[in-house]
Amino acid sequence: MKLADLIPEKEIKEAVLSEYEKRLSLFKLTDERFKKKYGMSFKEFEEKNLVAEKGFSWDVEQDSMSWEHAVEGIRYLEDKIKKIKEISE
Repeated sequence: MKLADLIPEKEIKEAVLSEYEKRLSLFKLTDERFKKKYGMSFKEFEEKNLVAEKGFSWDVEQDSMSWEHAVEGIRYLEDKIKKIKEISE
């Protein structure tokens, strides 16, 4: 038995979209928090090599990893959401 046999496809799509949109919101909040903290975008943060500039401090390295994860998550989820919505139309 398949999942699609138990739950209608529309319901599965809605659940997946809802979860992706929730994650996207969290990633965007993280991105905004770091933009405010450092006064720049992640791209600028990387270009200025702020991790090295700040002496490779653990806090800045950790922020860098979390921020990069959020930025990549935003890109990934926006693409997935767009594709799912295209299928749904």
